Amino acid sequence: MTSAYTRRRSSPIASAFGAFALALASLLTTLPRLAAAAETASPAYPDKPVRLIVPFPPGGGADSLARLMMPKVAQALGQSIVIDNKAGAGGNIGAQVASRAAPDGYTLFYGTNGTHAINAHLYSKPGFDPVKDFTPVSRLTEIAAMLIVNPQLPVQSAAELIAYAKAFPNKLNFASAGNGTTSHLAGELFKTQAGIDIVHVPYRGGALAMTDLIGGQVQMMIEVMPNAYPMAQAGRVRGLAVSTQKRFPGAPDVPTIAESGLPGFEAAAWDGIFVPDGTPQAIVDRLNAAIRQALADPELIAALRARGAVPVPGTPASFAQFITRSAETWGQAVRASGAKID
Repeated sequence: MTSAYTRRRSSPIASAFGAFALALASLLTTLPRLAAAAETASPAYPDKPVRLIVPFPPGGGADSLARLMMPKVAQALGQSIVIDNKAGAGGNIGAQVASRAAPDGYTLFYGTNGTHAINAHLYSKPGFDPVKDFTPVSRLTEIAAMLIVNPQLPVQSAAELIAYAKAFPNKLNFASAGNGTTSHLAGELFKTQAGIDIVHVPYRGGALAMTDLIGGQVQMMIEVMPNAYPMAQAGRVRGLAVSTQKRFPGAPDVPTIAESGLPGFEAAAWDGIFVPDGTPQAIVDRLNAAIRQALADPELIAALRARGAVPVPGTPASFAQFITRSAETWGQAVRASGAKID
């Protein structure tokens, strides 16, 4: 009697509890899928213009490359991209602004080997963390540099230049666009890896350095291809080798430094697109797809090569891995140079 009564009183409660438990389990199972769907299903993005912060002045090399590429990226994205120049402190000011923007995909950052591989080693307080404050989207291009010398110097290759420098220590001067610039650090990397004693002469810009190289006041320089190669073609300087791992497609007859006397050498400038940390993965993937589509355009490829750049888009993961390697290379160059900016 008691047992039957207890079963009759407890059955509705047990039934209700069981139904609640099943509903809760179903909800807990469904919520992650709903969240994932909300993140991946963003057909409206972008539904307004996207801002690209370029941390260098209008008209410079980085700005010119960005303005060359972004129309194609905007076309693939289906929305306009407005370039916003925030120059200063070697790119640090623009990077600071971009790192503090809302992570919603409407503020992009045009980063370079300067902002994301050099400045953390060069500046005591850059004002941002290139790893923690940004999410890599895709690399854009690799910009080759060329080892060039005054035509009166009796060398015809990088190997002969290294031998000459060892025979006459501290007799060669290498020019740069200024302390801490890519041309300076590439020269320091060359000096360190070759084991030679050459004297750095900084200038206020690459044009002044090139003028003195042509005039014979300095004997050598590692300068970006858009500036160096035309001078080499005109015979005003002698081009010995390029600084990238592979030969530059626009100058296939020019060997690399690595294959002509200094195995393993690489000192290439690069650029890429970043977003503030916390940007949804679906937006990162959407931007990455647009960039890869744009950089496959034959007209854009030809235009980039004419400026000494080669498109090298990839996945966000491969870009992140590349940045780590690049930071190690350029960090070595900064330490070798002894340069520091407070």
